[in-house]
Amino acid sequence: MEKNSFRKFLPLFDRVLVERCAAETVTKGGIMIPEKAQGKVLQATVVAVGSGARGKDGEIHPVSVKVGEKVLLPEYGGTKIVLEDKDYYLFRDGDILGKYLD
Repeated sequence: MEKNSFRKFLPLFDRVLVERCAAETVTKGGIMIPEKAQGKVLQATVVAVGSGARGKDGEIHPVSVKVGEKVLLPEYGGTKIVLEDKDYYLFRDGDILGKYLD
């Protein structure tokens, strides 16, 4: 996604905008996987984050992920958003299950 699109949309509070990774269409052995047999992709790349949630003490607690990191999503949930003909998903920071380390 181009940076111009993010000037039009910025997640608020503890929300995280992600782009799901592409589904596997070919196995490691070279066999084509039909679209109906492809599993739901649970890995995504963070493309934008909010400033964080305000705690009971009034302090802002920053989001635990950064733009560019790969994260593991829950199987269900998230809000689908279409920006410039691409699908993105909005999750709360607490809903993200983990992040992949390099």
